[in-house]
Amino acid sequence: MYNSSMKKIEPKTLKGFRDFLPLEARKRQYVINTLKSVFELYGFEPLETPVLEYEEILTGKYGDEGDKLMYRFEDNGKRRVAMRYDQTVPLARVVAQYQNQLAFPFKRYQVQNVWRAENTQKGRYREFIQCDMDTVGVDSPLADAEIITAAAKAYQNLGFKNFKIVINDRIIFSDLVTSRQVIEEKDLPMVVRCLDKLKKIGREKVLEEMVKNGLTTEQSTDILQTIEMQKPTERLTQIMKALEDVGLDQSVMTFSPTLARGLDYYTGMIFEIESEEYPYGSLCGGGRYNELIGMFAGKDIPAVGLAVGFDRTIEAMEALNLFPAEINNAVTQILITVFSEELKDKALQIASQFRLNKIATEIYLGEIKEKNALEKQLKYADAKNIPLVLFAGPQELEKNIVTLRDMKTREQQSGTLEEIIKICISLNQ
Repeated sequence: MYNSSMKKIEPKTLKGFRDFLPLEARKRQYVINTLKSVFELYGFEPLETPVLEYEEILTGKYGDEGDKLMYRFEDNGKRRVAMRYDQTVPLARVVAQYQNQLAFPFKRYQVQNVWRAENTQKGRYREFIQCDMDTVGVDSPLADAEIITAAAKAYQNLGFKNFKIVINDRIIFSDLVTSRQVIEEKDLPMVVRCLDKLKKIGREKVLEEMVKNGLTTEQSTDILQTIEMQKPTERLTQIMKALEDVGLDQSVMTFSPTLARGLDYYTGMIFEIESEEYPYGSLCGGGRYNELIGMFAGKDIPAVGLAVGFDRTIEAMEALNLFPAEINNAVTQILITVFSEELKDKALQIASQFRLNKIATEIYLGEIKEKNALEKQLKYADAKNIPLVLFAGPQELEKNIVTLRDMKTREQQSGTLEEIIKICISLNQ
């Protein structure tokens, strides 16, 4: 019972964290279910990992910025722990830990929350969903191509028409050290992170940032010009041939030698998916990382994968009106009205019949007034966007019939309960 002497608590969420009311939650579930169906179509299986990992498992895998943004603390058992920052490093730990129980290549997808202590701004949150898909245990251009193909299929199924797949090979960057000797190895991670900002801040700002990090203007310009002149590597040519063989439209593929993807663990092919109609950053990205899992397993285990930009994908779908119209409706497909307290038992029996036929059904749970008993119930159905309402009043029950109302058109039809159930089943097919 509410005690008026108690201090009132202001209801609010933590900065960078969000609630999702039913409509938003339905949209999120729609995207998740679409992605899962595509992932499973290509033979990927679900994996779940804990929120908390030992701190040493996660630190040092994402670069300095990642370590700064990681939620880390000491638990009650005096253990140093960290909250899941992404799903790739936990995957690496799982593969190393359970390598004798897994069939390789190990193909998994994972849809879980991750946490980052971001400076919150539009599109950046401290808790968000990541949807990942990875193939572990083979270093094959076919595995790379399959990841890209599945990503393209997922965005096609979500309704995107004009998207492009930008692809590159991180070998182009490491060649700056090994073959071309343009920079020292210690500077390579910095150069990659600067290049990762090229689309966002532009060429001149990238050059300025390289200079701020210790390179000369001449070195910085030489690095950028050298990279811009590169052609696809032999590996990329093989991947593109495989993509052509599986029927992916080659017009959506674009080679970009400056594509960087800033995470330190990529070793080969990298890619991003962008929408030409939503020019606010990539929707999905990934690549090959052949050395990360070996940090845990003590031997080389190659891997390739992708991560969906979940919130950005939803934002793009809303902007492009890609969600189906019916997503605005409630999960409930039909509301069974209650005419009076005396008819409540009958309403419960009717509701059970609909549920036995796998029709999402509600019975009105509020107070039943003697006058205008249906008015509040119809307002409830309207407020929740429940598409159908069933009336089973004294007059209908005397004739062994019920009446179905379409709340959008206001049209009504009567029939036996069995007939009305068949109509509702057909409407859901």
